[in-house]
Amino acid sequence: MRESPENLNTQAIELAQKGDYTEAIACFKRALSLERYNYLLWFNLGITYRDAGDLSAARHALEKAYAINSEDDDIIETLALVCYNMDRTEEAMSYCAEGIELNPNNAHLWNTIGVIYFNRSEYDLACEAFEHAITIHPYYYDALYNLRDTYEELGNAAGAEMCRRQMAQISPNGNQNA
Repeated sequence: MRESPENLNTQAIELAQKGDYTEAIACFKRALSLERYNYLLWFNLGITYRDAGDLSAARHALEKAYAINSEDDDIIETLALVCYNMDRTEEAMSYCAEGIELNPNNAHLWNTIGVIYFNRSEYDLACEAFEHAITIHPYYYDALYNLRDTYEELGNAAGAEMCRRQMAQISPNGNQNA
């Protein structure tokens, strides 16, 4: 079988799923040597570096993906989260703002913005962001969880209880319980 970027990408994803990050990264790099401007390969390489715990290399690969395709929600979300996890909150916020401008209905970006505000103790702004996220996606467990905590910080017991009730109706992966 002829070596192709698609086959190498598939092989790398399978290796990464098994936790063999070193081999997965080698496959992605080989695929990129064949197809340098494939944003999906850069994105997958970034995800693999992130999962392997190398946030700096993840950020670098994700920035390459972003330079090729600056309008992909997944790239922007992941880049924002990697920057946030590297304590580069201004960069994370900038990516979130750019992503929201491209897609105002991206609940994940609104949630990330809320997390940044929450960790800055800017609870009113965090509350607005989390509320926006669950307005878009009412069964978004993480946003509900974060909103509950924010309501508690703001002393809004009724709001926190509403979040608890709604969270009890869904599983953490966002599906409604039967």
